[in-house]
Amino acid sequence: MSVLSPANLRRVGRQHRLVTGLVLTVLVVLLAIVGPWLAPYGENEIVGKPYTYAGSWLGTDYLGHDVWSRVLYGGISIVVISLLATALGMVLGIIIGVVAAYAGGWLDETIMRLNDVALAFPQILLLLLVLTAVDQPTWWMIVLLVGASHAPRVARVARGVALGIVSRDYVTAAEALGESRLRVILAEVLPNMNAPLLAEAGLRLTYSIAMVAGIGFLGFAANPLAADWGLMIYENRLGLLVQPWGVLAPVIIIGIFTVGTNLMADGIAQLTGRGD
Repeated sequence: MSVLSPANLRRVGRQHRLVTGLVLTVLVVLLAIVGPWLAPYGENEIVGKPYTYAGSWLGTDYLGHDVWSRVLYGGISIVVISLLATALGMVLGIIIGVVAAYAGGWLDETIMRLNDVALAFPQILLLLLVLTAVDQPTWWMIVLLVGASHAPRVARVARGVALGIVSRDYVTAAEALGESRLRVILAEVLPNMNAPLLAEAGLRLTYSIAMVAGIGFLGFAANPLAADWGLMIYENRLGLLVQPWGVLAPVIIIGIFTVGTNLMADGIAQLTGRGD
């Protein structure tokens, strides 16, 4: 049963986990989008001495910037990069997994063994290995790296789901009618995979947020001069005991964003697991 069917949509309101996760995620995304227009000070404006409570209600950071203004400016990069990386990883993984399941035989075996090799490497180590080899990573480079690191994990899930679909009677009937393989995949296989793939997308988004924030914390932000939640944690860590909001504010918002996307993934999984 499709996760977007009327029956499932009517049950969404009763899925408190899904609704809560959706609300938290939307709030953080809206904060990231409209934040620059709400900031009381400029992104790099000096408003007082470092680590004091000058400026607005969260005080200043290690250079004297207003922490609240930096928080409002610093979310768009994490949100956009995480969403794009998740979308890229899902597309690549679904293509790999569905092609392997539908082709079967030696091609399936070859693809999945190569996929197992890719899974053996920790995601964050691969990212750091590449990022340390370049002078300054760009946002699109981070999107490509994070998205590509997701693809093997999505491929394994997509293949497992597709294996239960490619042998169905309606797929066999479409092939018997002379439909091309591409059309069979697009019209018969993929539409019946949306429920587990939506849950997997929510989980991948959670990991994307953590990795992008972690990259920023380690000093590999796409723009080291711009406000960035992960980079803010790194920059203000030495003043944690003096003025903690430079660290706590981005940590809390990243935590809310991560919890929200995780609740969404769990809610979708519960919703589809109760399908008719």
